[in-house]
Parts: sequence; structure tokens; C-alpha cells
Amino acid sequence: MPGPPQVLIAGAGPTGLAAALFLTRRGVPVRIVDIAAEPGRTSKALGVNPRTLDLLEDTGVTARIEAEAQGVRALRIHRRGRALASLTIDWAALGVDHRMVILPQARTEALLAGALAALGVTPERGLGLAGLTQSADSVTARLTDGSTLEIPVLLAADGAHSTARKALGLDFPGDAWEEPWRLMDVDLTGPAADEAWIDLRAAGPFVCLPFSGRTFRLIGPGPPLLDSLPAGWSAGTVHWSSNFRISHRMVEAMTVGRVCLAGDAAHIHSPFGARGMNLGIEDAYVFAACAADFLDGDRARLYDYGRLRQAVDGAVVDRVRAVTSAIRDTSRRSDLLRRLALPLIARLPFVINRLIKVGMGLDHPVTVR
Repeated sequence: MPGPPQVLIAGAGPTGLAAALFLTRRGVPVRIVDIAAEPGRTSKALGVNPRTLDLLEDTGVTARIEAEAQGVRALRIHRRGRALASLTIDWAALGVDHRMVILPQARTEALLAGALAALGVTPERGLGLAGLTQSADSVTARLTDGSTLEIPVLLAADGAHSTARKALGLDFPGDAWEEPWRLMDVDLTGPAADEAWIDLRAAGPFVCLPFSGRTFRLIGPGPPLLDSLPAGWSAGTVHWSSNFRISHRMVEAMTVGRVCLAGDAAHIHSPFGARGMNLGIEDAYVFAACAADFLDGDRARLYDYGRLRQAVDGAVVDRVRAVTSAIRDTSRRSDLLRRLALPLIARLPFVINRLIKVGMGLDHPVTVR
């Protein structure tokens, strides 16, 4: 039987589940709680990038994801309805073992939870973190049922409104854009099932991503998404729709004493680039390595986590902000530059591969030292 938990994980989304899985496989007893009574049924994230699939390879989750997921073969770029570029992704040229795939976040979470359950760990749902205090030797977590738990290490993977981050008094600097963006999962006839599609319109980008079968995700600001489908497309059942606002934020510190932050608790950014869930799983992988060493007596290792991830995650947030700003820009000058530059870029493989590497999570190494 495992001993008492050495790490409390607040949050059973993809970041928390991955951290629990990585730690349990290292022999570290964990307890994982989540205030939500049930796992999420809707899916904010879709893309599972090559880096994430590499990190999850040894857990068996990668094979299960790839067995279910939809591949992405190409990206079609349009400007006001006219084709500008067609980019076929050459996975061999990128030197990756896995291609990016599309799988709803709810399914990725379910596969992570299944692998974790096979090791005897199950998230405690309807129970969240209410507050914390810490000393030089431990963290005391107060849970929402009124109980307390003293543990050596706490990982806060409790989302953008993180209770742990607020309890630590950490700033979450960045920016928020005022305009609402629309999001919809809908059955469509017209687009190819293995291609991503973007139209740079006067009101802002219209994005279509393959979801599952003939279901696609539409994203964009401005008018209702189904009011402006491309010529030849038609819509069927709408499975889910929502509005959201884009923010880009990075926490000021990812390690404070014996508390570490990961995933949306530490950084948020726009959905362009498919980095959010994937970046959180990277955090989980590095945290697990550092926390295991820390609990084994290497007292500097917990601070290594913050040192290793702060700059990497901050740089990703900055890059995603820059890409999203360029896509969002509807000025005449920007429109002209796109019309002239994108057809040229489409003929330059080294430029295409650089851009794709940013989106695939291949723009930096994942190091644990």
C-alpha cells in the first residue's frame, strides 16, 4: 500500500492528471482533488501536439490518443474568401516521432484519468482547495469540506482563477481583449476532415478546425459564425457554442516555497497555436521530475521547476500573443502585407517549418535540469 500523500494536486484537468500520472509512475504517493463534481464534457482544447505525445509515450496514453484522434494534414489560408496559401505539413521534415492530432480535451482527460486509475489513483471530485499556509517544512492545505491536509508539496493546477495563486498573493500580469469571440462545434458539409482552414476577413479571422468525423470547431470574432460560412459549405447539428474573451497572462513566480503552479493557474493565452493544454502537460512533466528529486532529498530541485518553466512559458505566451495580434489585425496595411507575403511564404519550406514548430510545441526543448 502507498504511504500518505507526498504531493497534493489541486485540479484534475489535463495538467493535474498528467502530473499525478507522472508522479505515481515515479513512486510518489499523490492525492488529487477537483472542485467540479464531474469531469468536463465540453472541450476547450483540441490539438495534441508532437511534444505532448512524446512526453506521454511511456505511460501508454499516447497510443490510446492516436487510436482515437483525427490527423491534420494541411493548413488552408484564405483572405476574404480567396485562397492565399495551402500548406501541407511535412512531418518527416520536422523530425518528429508523432504528428499533431485532434482529440477533444474531454477525451484526452478521460484517457489520462484511465491510465491513472490503473495505477490506483482516482481524483476526488466535488472537493477543492479553499486556502493554504506553509512553513519551511510543509504546506497545510484547507479543503472545501473544512478538512485540512499537511503535505510536503502542493501543485496548483486549479485553473485561471486559481485559489492557490490568490492565496499566495501572486500577481497575474498581462492583457485582456475586450471584443467577444465566438466558438462553436458543428456538423459541416464542405471542408476536408483532415485540414485546418482560416480566412482572414475584414471583421477578423474565421477559423475552422477538424474535430471528429464531420464535426468541426469554428472560431472567430464579429458576426454569428454560421451567417458567413464559405461558399459551398452547409451546417447541420450544432453540438455546442460559447463566447469567450482572449487574455494573455503569465504569473510572476511559478514556485513559492513548497507550492508550485502549472497550466492555466500559471499562464493563459489565446487558443491560436494549440499550446494551452500542451504547455500545461509540459509543466506537469518537469514538475514531476523536480518534485520527485526534492522529496528524495535534493532540496534545490523544487526551485529548479520555477527556473526551468518561467522563461519557457513566458516566451510561449509572448509568441502566441504576437501571432494572435497579427491574425487579429484588420488594418488595411496588415491586409495588404498578408495578400503579398503569404503566397511567397507558402513557397519557402524553412519558413513554414519554423511557423509550424511554434504551433507544434517544438520551438524549445523540455528539460528537467
